[in-house]
Amino acid sequence: MASFSSEEIIKNTIAFVKNELQNAEGGHDWFHIERVYKNALLISESEKVDRTIVSLGALLHDIADSKFHNDDETIGPKKARQFLKTQNISEEIIAHVIKIIENVSYKGGNQTQKFHSKELEVVQDADRLDALGAIGIARTFNYGGFKNRKLYDPEIKPNLHMTPSEYKASDAPTINHFYEKLLLLKNRMNTETGRKIAEERHAFMETFLKQFYAEWEGEK
Repeated sequence: MASFSSEEIIKNTIAFVKNELQNAEGGHDWFHIERVYKNALLISESEKVDRTIVSLGALLHDIADSKFHNDDETIGPKKARQFLKTQNISEEIIAHVIKIIENVSYKGGNQTQKFHSKELEVVQDADRLDALGAIGIARTFNYGGFKNRKLYDPEIKPNLHMTPSEYKASDAPTINHFYEKLLLLKNRMNTETGRKIAEERHAFMETFLKQFYAEWEGEK
């Protein structure tokens, strides 16, 4: 099997992901992957990490998001492993990338993360940043529309004590998701760079919510 340089592997991975996600839901499409990849490279500049592993983890982290595959969390790692093996990459690197894919997502329910590495921390922060700020708001309402959820219902309060399975099965109004996930992310960032960016985007979401409630009540 031919050997590829790191640059060739990244180029091949980008082409693979673009093809796999060409019909994906708007908040989990190639452009989401590209933003996470760029965020991961930015954060990596201040962290001692293997940038190839970070790049592959970022590019492949949502190759088959379980939300769109009957909640099957094994499809993404399997698909990523099959692709990485075609790139003649060492098993050590493949195993690390797969662990990142398996552990990067926010699962709710205060579930304990079982795998840790600096590379995972970078990719996790990069992914979480895309759930914050203006794009985070846009993605949240895009997915809520995709699932035909209400924008907001004052009678349905956010549930901050869901188990992971309850979180996954929730069909609560989209506004509730801000309290059940998005506004919690700022304090769950792993890196200093991630925290600084998250603070700005968190503040923007708080401003948005204030405006949203004022308009809902007919105050503005």
